[in-house]
Amino acid sequence: MLAQLIEGLTDALGFVIGALLGYGLGVTFGLNLFAEGYGAGSMIAILLVGLGGGIGLQAARHLRTRKAQQD
Repeated sequence: MLAQLIEGLTDALGFVIGALLGYGLGVTFGLNLFAEGYGAGSMIAILLVGLGGGIGLQAARHLRTRKAQQD
């Protein structure tokens, strides 16, 4: 039970951190995620947030399995 809770929390944390980094990257390039309509800039910002979240999730899983192999 505790292992599943830790797995879920680390997955969620990795996703949120990655998504925030993707959002920050979009803001750095002047892309507005919450712009009205679906313009090119808004679509690219949505893509960056999604990619960042996915990469963060995979990084969290990778780090968790690497730590488990070391133990």
